[in-house]
Amino acid sequence: MTLSVGDKAPDFSMPSDGGGTVSLSDYEGRYLVLYFYPKDDTPGCTKEAIGFTESKAEFDAHGASILGVSKDTAAKHDKFIAKHDLKVSLGSDEDGGMIESYDVWVEKNMYGKKYMGIERATYLIGPDGDILEIWRKVRVKDHVATVLTALKNHAG
Repeated sequence: MTLSVGDKAPDFSMPSDGGGTVSLSDYEGRYLVLYFYPKDDTPGCTKEAIGFTESKAEFDAHGASILGVSKDTAAKHDKFIAKHDLKVSLGSDEDGGMIESYDVWVEKNMYGKKYMGIERATYLIGPDGDILEIWRKVRVKDHVATVLTALKNHAG
């Protein structure tokens, strides 16, 4: 199933950094920037997480929370957060069910080798749980600014 703008965001509940759990319902009444990334502590994923961290105050000012999701364990997320002083929440979808429900578990191709992996993608979810924006095949450069601009357009 492919998700589209206007669809209800699929529900989820998973372990998160700091030993907690995180669910879609935790963000009810707020905007949620839900971003998917392949792996903790790799160059692009680190740059993206730092970018969202550096702009977190602006997202907060517009009523938005930020949640990054990968298949890494919550313990690995804790190390990633500590190493780079990240201020975003990270969810751990080890079994991949939530990742599949958001249609970001895709076939990739590197050096002619095909494999399955997480597509770098971001969803902007409204306070009512509706998907407001979707960015697929994200390039990290300028992505945080693009998401922040879209949030400001929706939040006013």
